[in-house]
Amino acid sequence: MTENIFDKIGSYGIVPLVTLDDANDAVPLARALVAGGIPVAEVTFRTAAGGESIKRMAKEVPEIMVGAGTVHDIDHAKETVDNGGKFIITPGFNREVVEWCVKNNVPVCPGTVVPSDIEEALNYGLRLVKFFPAEVYGGINTLKALAGPFAMMKFVPTGGVGLNNLQEYLSLPNVAAVGGSFVPPSKLVKAKDWDGVAAECRRIMNLVLDFTVGHVGINAGTADNAAAVSEALAKMFDVSCRDAGSAYFVGDLAEVMKVPFIGTNGHICVDTRDMPRALALMERKGIKVDEANSFKDDKGNYIAAYLQGEVGGFAIHLRQRPKK
Repeated sequence: MTENIFDKIGSYGIVPLVTLDDANDAVPLARALVAGGIPVAEVTFRTAAGGESIKRMAKEVPEIMVGAGTVHDIDHAKETVDNGGKFIITPGFNREVVEWCVKNNVPVCPGTVVPSDIEEALNYGLRLVKFFPAEVYGGINTLKALAGPFAMMKFVPTGGVGLNNLQEYLSLPNVAAVGGSFVPPSKLVKAKDWDGVAAECRRIMNLVLDFTVGHVGINAGTADNAAAVSEALAKMFDVSCRDAGSAYFVGDLAEVMKVPFIGTNGHICVDTRDMPRALALMERKGIKVDEANSFKDDKGNYIAAYLQGEVGGFAIHLRQRPKK
């Protein structure tokens, strides 16, 4: 059974929990999620509009990855698939639903909360489960503890996860994504403020990726010019200057190159808290990595990834911000 849809969802890190009273809101909401950069919707069966909402989203907004949540029985799982839904998420470990999904090659993310639930999921060949209700059952500390005996398992924590702690959850290597009703905000949905929903999605993705300028690289041309530029910047901002061989580092402000380097004028280092998801974003935008000028750790993870092309005469590279 493929779980490729969950891999794609994991590249965003966010699973919007959608509960609609009116199926007429399904399409504009789906379009808002897509416009906001989170083309994912876990439409719950908590209301009678669930099935029809999935059907309309799948048919009219093909860009969105729509599936069902709060699935308690096989009938709702079948309805989801018949309506074009791509995945099933259950609040608890429902053996009948999981068996039906596995047998019919339907990606399923069952709810778990204790090790015995996770063992059940492993028996069905699953490597992704929901962790619910996360905060009630120890949250981050519990997921850290589960990482040892269940190193092969990824989790989608929900329940108590929100804007205040999603970064902490997403920093855990065994967390594929987080879910919750914090997106889309119910007040915006009720007000049919679709532009507001899109804006909130963009704000949330900014929290996930947390892009900041790490430093500016300056192509000084010669070693003597690099020394003069570095000294001037260091005096101007009262920061230290470190000789790194091929360049001077002026505090965290600039890397002044002594020798010719990529970028017509230099380069801009952009730090992110989540390199894999940042690179996934670049890939979705059609921006490729310049492998010849990128650096990885001994596990094959990118530390610094230069992107192909220039912006205003500057090469751009992403850098993984050290995790706390």
